[in-house]
Amino acid sequence: MNYFDFDKKIISASEKAEEMANEAFQKTNYITELNQRKMLKAFQNARVSESHFTASTGYGYGDRGREALDEVFAFALNAEDALVRYNFVSGTHTITTALFGVLRPNDTMLSVTGIPYDTLQGVIGIASDGKTISGNTGTLIDFGINYEQLDLLSDGTVDYEGMKQRITPDIKMVYIQRSRGYSLRPSLRCEEIEKIAKLAHELAPNCIVMLDNCYGEFVQEYEPTIGNVDLMAGSLIKNPGGGIAPTGGYIAGRHDLIELCSYRLTTPGTGKEIGCTLGHNRELFMGAFNAPHVTGEALKTAIFASAFFELFGYGVTPKYDEPRADIIESIMLGGEKELVAFCQGIQQGAPVDSFVVPEPWDMPGYDSQVIMAAGAFTLGASIELSADAPLREPYAAWMQGALNYHSGKLGVLLAAQKMLEKGVLKQ
Repeated sequence: MNYFDFDKKIISASEKAEEMANEAFQKTNYITELNQRKMLKAFQNARVSESHFTASTGYGYGDRGREALDEVFAFALNAEDALVRYNFVSGTHTITTALFGVLRPNDTMLSVTGIPYDTLQGVIGIASDGKTISGNTGTLIDFGINYEQLDLLSDGTVDYEGMKQRITPDIKMVYIQRSRGYSLRPSLRCEEIEKIAKLAHELAPNCIVMLDNCYGEFVQEYEPTIGNVDLMAGSLIKNPGGGIAPTGGYIAGRHDLIELCSYRLTTPGTGKEIGCTLGHNRELFMGAFNAPHVTGEALKTAIFASAFFELFGYGVTPKYDEPRADIIESIMLGGEKELVAFCQGIQQGAPVDSFVVPEPWDMPGYDSQVIMAAGAFTLGASIELSADAPLREPYAAWMQGALNYHSGKLGVLLAAQKMLEKGVLKQ
């Protein structure tokens, strides 16, 4: 009745990993319960009812569901206001809307967490080495917005002394990326983000502190907007969509900045007042309600994977007992064969397209071949169990998601089994 034929050493390591992770699981359950309480209160405060699920068409004037959904997200994300729409096509698109919404020609955007995630580099107008790329493609730089960055210190932490030297009152935006992207630097917890934001506002009182919050929602007891972050954005096919939202994104933060972002999404003057929902409201509400629980399940999957692969001698970050800032687990597999086998095993643990064999390919927006394992109900949803990595040093897999812990655990075991079968699992 086991259904899957796992090697005895994998079963033994699995049992040991769960014992090791028990305390971290309990802490995760505590955070999940707090965030679920907050989400329920958000629904009650917005007086969500069946009428909010009604579809609107055309201009979408008077769409009460759209307005209530914004209210739910604002409360759940500890923000003054929010802009939640199904027609944000990705996290990158959502962040781009926010950047173009609040930045103007001659403004300076300063990234204090090094170079942003691969797909955002094209939005800014820079290459992977941080240098400006030529061409008139409508990037921020094309529109006369200046981009600067502070690299992280050698240990992957933020350069606070560098911030003190560089941030002056003329800086319009201090940009933070919470998650590590395709790097091994520590993801940022809310406490660290608050420290960055506080210093930024001391040095440039009128600056906008903008956060890429992807993968970080509902991981801690509160959201970064409590700690001086003015604006943040994320994707609904990650944590806040709960595995139910089929697409979309959110921007949350100060009311005046949300209004500017809404002008970029639609038109100046109309902003949030238009935009039909075409019957998607029910899915977005359901996804939001389930988001704290699903995020907790993804966290437990990551904790288990960390303990499990550590037992086999692999470097992992974060370690199973470390405080977490997002749902991502990085596993240093050591080589291309190991990385490919791991991703193929994760794919076998999917409910959708489990028979597909992932292979590295040239993916738009990335500077090297990428392999992705993602057998998901929603295409590309990284709140569902998935793993991806560029084929370059340090040959680490970035794993995230799982709609429930039990299926996530199976995916991890199948990844190890595939590595064993291919002769690349450490003994």
